Amino acid sequence: MSNGTESAVRLLILLAIGTMAGAAAFTHVHDLSVAHGQPDWIGWANAVAVELMAIYLGLEIRARRRAGRPVGLVGSLLVAFALLSLAAQVAEAEASVWGWTVAAVPSLAFLALVKVVLSNAPATPPADEPDQPSAYQYEEPVDVEPVRSAEPTPSIAPAVVPPRAVVPSNRPHVVGIIR
Repeated sequence: MSNGTESAVRLLILLAIGTMAGAAAFTHVHDLSVAHGQPDWIGWANAVAVELMAIYLGLEIRARRRAGRPVGLVGSLLVAFALLSLAAQVAEAEASVWGWTVAAVPSLAFLALVKVVLSNAPATPPADEPDQPSAYQYEEPVDVEPVRSAEPTPSIAPAVVPPRAVVPSNRPHVVGIIR
């Protein structure tokens, strides 16, 4: 299988899993919201907020890692939104271990898919961002040949003494006749 064909197959699988797992996760969050008194449109708004926020936070973590910025808060938010999605899946399931397990599959598959897609690191190192503090940037030392002058320099430079009238004497003036 050629690289192009393999990439196309991977993309089709990615789209199929993403579409079906996303649809199931959206539906469970929507249905749970509506079952607990939210109007239909708010159920869909909740589904969009919970599911797309997890994807956005994954992208944000990737961008922050490339920039060398901390990811702690964003990572915590990602876990919280993933747990909300998973809780909606399980809450809609039959109250049994298998019911909960099967209901969790779309959410877990969707999260695994997001993780795999977002963890593909670029092959080239990222470029320096202009807003980064200089403490995170460094320059490679460059070997520089010393510059040699064409004329030999004397080992001791001659002292330059200004003319006597320019520099006032620092001796006290003597008044009177010295004998």
